[in-house]
Amino acid sequence: QVQFVESGGGLVQPGGSLRLSCAASGFTLSQSYMAWYRQAPGKERETVARISSFGQILNYADSVKGRFTIARDNYKRMVYLQMNSLKPEDTAVYFCNAVAGRNSWSPIYSWGQGTQVTVSS
Repeated sequence: QVQFVESGGGLVQPGGSLRLSCAASGFTLSQSYMAWYRQAPGKERETVARISSFGQILNYADSVKGRFTIARDNYKRMVYLQMNSLKPEDTAVYFCNAVAGRNSWSPIYSWGQGTQVTVSS
């Protein structure tokens, strides 16, 4: 059974940093592109960042480019999102998921519970 467990969220002041973690299980992680998504209250879920199977290709939404960094450790079955220079508009629930491949940002599996990130002074 595929499972994602996201963690690392919290309350942070504008300009602060957080590191999110995603523990993935139930599928062959090393063969999968992975992505982070977020959903703010009242808004649709959006893609934040994507990473290729072995981490050689990184893609970011324009809204987070230069501030967020996606990484992975296939041996530990983990995907990470380092978030710096956080802004109030980054407030959302963050999720991870596998994507279909290099030409897709669409998630493949059911969602985990996500982790709440709140940026506020």
